[in-house]
Amino acid sequence: MTFCFTGIRSFPKLWKNNPYLGLGPGHSYNPLFLKDCYGIRNQQKLFSLQTASPQNTKAINLLSVKARYRRKGSSEISSEFPHLFAAGAAKKRSQMNPQSKDHALPPVSNIIQLPTKPLNSEQWDKLKEDFKGKANFENWIISQMAQHNSSVDVAKSLLAWVATKNNGIVSYNLLVKYLYLCVFHKQTSEVFDVYEIMKARYKSLESGANTLLIRGLIHSDRWREALVLLEDIKKVMTPSKKNYNDCIQGALLHQDVNIAWNLYEELLSHDLVPMMETLKAFFDLGKDIKDDQYSNKLLDILLYLRNNQLYPGESFAHSIKTWFESGQCLGCGKTIESIHLSPEEYDFLKRKILRDVIDGGDQYRKTTPQELKRFQNFVKYCPPFDIVIDGLNVAKMFPKARESQVLLSVVSQLAKQNLRVLVLGRKHMLNSRAKWKKDEMEEVQKLASCFFADNISEDDPFLLYATLHSGHHCKFITKDLLRDHKACLADAKTQRLFFKWQQGHQLAITNRFPGSKITFQHSLSYDTVVQTTGDSWHIPYDEDLVERYSYEVPTKWLCLHRRT
Repeated sequence: MTFCFTGIRSFPKLWKNNPYLGLGPGHSYNPLFLKDCYGIRNQQKLFSLQTASPQNTKAINLLSVKARYRRKGSSEISSEFPHLFAAGAAKKRSQMNPQSKDHALPPVSNIIQLPTKPLNSEQWDKLKEDFKGKANFENWIISQMAQHNSSVDVAKSLLAWVATKNNGIVSYNLLVKYLYLCVFHKQTSEVFDVYEIMKARYKSLESGANTLLIRGLIHSDRWREALVLLEDIKKVMTPSKKNYNDCIQGALLHQDVNIAWNLYEELLSHDLVPMMETLKAFFDLGKDIKDDQYSNKLLDILLYLRNNQLYPGESFAHSIKTWFESGQCLGCGKTIESIHLSPEEYDFLKRKILRDVIDGGDQYRKTTPQELKRFQNFVKYCPPFDIVIDGLNVAKMFPKARESQVLLSVVSQLAKQNLRVLVLGRKHMLNSRAKWKKDEMEEVQKLASCFFADNISEDDPFLLYATLHSGHHCKFITKDLLRDHKACLADAKTQRLFFKWQQGHQLAITNRFPGSKITFQHSLSYDTVVQTTGDSWHIPYDEDLVERYSYEVPTKWLCLHRRT
């Protein structure tokens, strides 16, 4: 047997001796241009994208010179105008030809101020007395609440007041508007309650209520009930692409790819154009699935975009790029073993963590059983999270910055990507002082779910519990490498699984300069172990002059393949 030595390459990594889990100065490379033919793709994945313009620079420069020196009345075209079909051209034309302000709609006057806190019956009575509008007060106020995304608690107090005035009856319109707020704020337990009320009171629901219920159920363990509601819609009309998107997202979130693909094919059969976020969801899951059939279907999606002249947004383009690069050796093109655990391994590890670290004798835990129970109930009634943040840990990553400001920056950036975020913190973080501004912490609580433990409590058990409870897709952010908790696991097999899971789920924040955008470095997508496909070997190895600790992995690989 003859093996050909293909190459060696060094990569940036998460698991290195760096207190901020960032990249060292000698470990950077352009993630877009993959000309280097050695190594494994997608070690570093950043939420940023560089663009290259194919335009003729010389011609553009010449055109700008002509524009500068053209005489009055000349017909030369100025370079400041993009061509007719260029992205952004229509907006630029509209800015240069503004519409007359005479046709602008007058602002809607505020008849009364919307409440920001729940009201009692007497307060609602008073508010209704002050109402001077001609519309029905109850319908008007709930519509205003839905329009301004008011607090669920405020809307709930309205419904309670209405119920006391009407022998426990709340109108269909009020229920639907309240349901909208519950879905918007992702209050899953409230969605369940409204759903049960509607099922008991009405034989059938109109499409608007079904659409809201579908969206409210897909993140929960009852997501399959969304498919039943989709069938109800089909009885009277063709479901919308949003209906299909929500059901597909629910199926992918819960790893039922067959149902997701069947719904996608059904959507296309109705000549509906799928939403870009639907297609993106298939690629997001695809980076963790090593299956030729699934990959071929993703290639079909790319052909669909081509044939229908559709253009993905930047976020979708990132997902396509990440899938295309995930787990492939640049030396020989072979697929490298995924870092992600199998369903059986994941369930095994989850049970072990809950028993040995959460419920068992973790001597590093300072949390009381009562507080842990309170947290478990909190997580139980929340939909699965996408990101769990160790708030205190993250806030202290940049010592010169105000801690609440750092935390808000991180949460804001994740919230803009429509990720469901959980922030774990301590109660002292809510006390306004120099490092913790009250208004910044209030904004954090608007953008993310938050749980603040006692000041003496240990955050890590909460972090592990919430991440594992949310499912395989959930990631976590902390600079703590969790070595103490790994040591509490009883046997070497469980410790290896924990470390493998940790590498695939722990995100890092790269160094940030004041005022700059925080950049997140993705977790590993492949397993750093000696691997073989029969005709090739991939061997991670230690460099002679680099000291590697036990909780770190090598960054250089030897790629060997059989010569044919």
